[in-house]
Amino acid sequence: MLWIKAFHVISVITWFAALFYLPRLFVYHSMSKDKLSIERFKVMERKLYKYIMMPSFILVSVLGLWMSVENWAYYSIQYWLYIKLLLVILLITYHFYCGHLVGVFKADKNTHSHVFYRWFNEFPVLILVGVVILVVVRPF
Repeated sequence: MLWIKAFHVISVITWFAALFYLPRLFVYHSMSKDKLSIERFKVMERKLYKYIMMPSFILVSVLGLWMSVENWAYYSIQYWLYIKLLLVILLITYHFYCGHLVGVFKADKNTHSHVFYRWFNEFPVLILVGVVILVVVRPF
């Protein structure tokens, strides 16, 4: 089980790196005016989402479910886990909204400013803080 946990943590780190970086690309993309930069950001966003963010998300989900199923008797009485799962569901929603935004930028239909994306970029930080506190401190 420790190997599963280790690869789960590695996958979480990779997923969060992508969750932090993709919205940052949206900031720069929304500020770009020249065609070359815009096309470059489209490629970067698509590759980051498709080849790093999505595989990381899948690994995080599969390994997390595996650990939960294997240890459900223990976890079923841990209330911190339910709050963590709620935060993870919010993060999954954010993940797929990022995928939607990749498509919006690809179609040149972005209507948000770089300021919106700067604030949007902070959401996974709040989730990360909450999840780490819940997992380490286990206050409930």
